[in-house]
Amino acid sequence: MAHVITSACIDCKDGACTQCCPVDCIYEGSRTFYIHPDECIDCGVCLSFCPAEAIHEDVRLPASQAMFLAINREFFSPEVSGLGSPGGAADVGPVSCDHPAVAKLMSAYRS
Repeated sequence: MAHVITSACIDCKDGACTQCCPVDCIYEGSRTFYIHPDECIDCGVCLSFCPAEAIHEDVRLPASQAMFLAINREFFSPEVSGLGSPGGAADVGPVSCDHPAVAKLMSAYRS
């Protein structure tokens, strides 16, 4: 995985990153975006377009956001979204779920 979307994107979902991604590897969940780990080409363009500064290189991920490495990967698994490797977010469109850890964080922020 080259880049990871972290907690700063939750409930922000600006979307500028999706517009600039040359390989269309940023998928929209219900409350946040997720970068497909096998589709990202590590170009870094999304970093400069994210106003929330929610995207990090996997090797420069802040310790407090380390869980998002697994969250971004697991989002595509059969247990979460079931997307697998669709080959581009545009053909998929928004997904009506999030990773369970993101959903749990959201309920904690709302309380």
